[in-house]
Amino acid sequence: MSVKREGLDTEHGVILYLDDITVSFDGFKALNKLSLDIAVGELRCIIGPNGAGKTTMMDVITGKTRPTSGSAFFGQTYDLAGMTEYDIAHAGIGRKFQRPTVFEQHTVFENLELAAKMDKRVRPTLFARLSSEQRDKIAEILRLIRLNGQEDRLAGLLSHGQKQWLEIGMLLMQEPQLILLDEPVAGMSDAETARTAELLNELRGKHSIMVVEHDMGFVAEIAQQGEVTVLHEGSVLAQGRMDQVQADERVIEVYLGR
Repeated sequence: MSVKREGLDTEHGVILYLDDITVSFDGFKALNKLSLDIAVGELRCIIGPNGAGKTTMMDVITGKTRPTSGSAFFGQTYDLAGMTEYDIAHAGIGRKFQRPTVFEQHTVFENLELAAKMDKRVRPTLFARLSSEQRDKIAEILRLIRLNGQEDRLAGLLSHGQKQWLEIGMLLMQEPQLILLDEPVAGMSDAETARTAELLNELRGKHSIMVVEHDMGFVAEIAQQGEVTVLHEGSVLAQGRMDQVQADERVIEVYLGR
């Protein structure tokens, strides 16, 4: 299936719409009539206990898992259920998994260069020279991800946090409309976590971002201007500002505790 990103329809301000999504595995409902939407430019945090369905939801959005029932739309134009993982990525959805997957034997610059050339039907572009526009974009992203001055360093020598930032930079090279981040600060130092919060706050408004995270301090830092969605048993348990969610008795009972 051929998909053109320029067809993205954000007229009504919604970039992602999940409607009544159910995913069943051998009778177990990993998602159970899940409905939510993400606005253009929004940074939405998704929290909830293990097994709540957070990863399965991301798998549905990126085409890795097909829903048993329900609908998923990207930009009100693309029906994700009818698209391959490649088509979904090409349409403008980028995903970063919890563990960083950078090319450790290549430099920071080369990682960003490879990301700029990925998935363009592939071989001719791998050997093409970067345009001045691409070089400018790499320089801009290096500053954004706090790795300017580190461009000639092997990615394998970076700290865990720096590898996470590099992978976010590699996603940004693909110019996604929607970015999915799975526990981006897991294993980071306090200083790295704080810098990651700064990075995501800088990206807010320029990209739509969904962040799945367990670190409540980090969530509070990046959710100040937006909403938090709480998943439980495959459905939305609660949604609202961080203070509203933290005060919700249902959320306290199943996730936050006292």
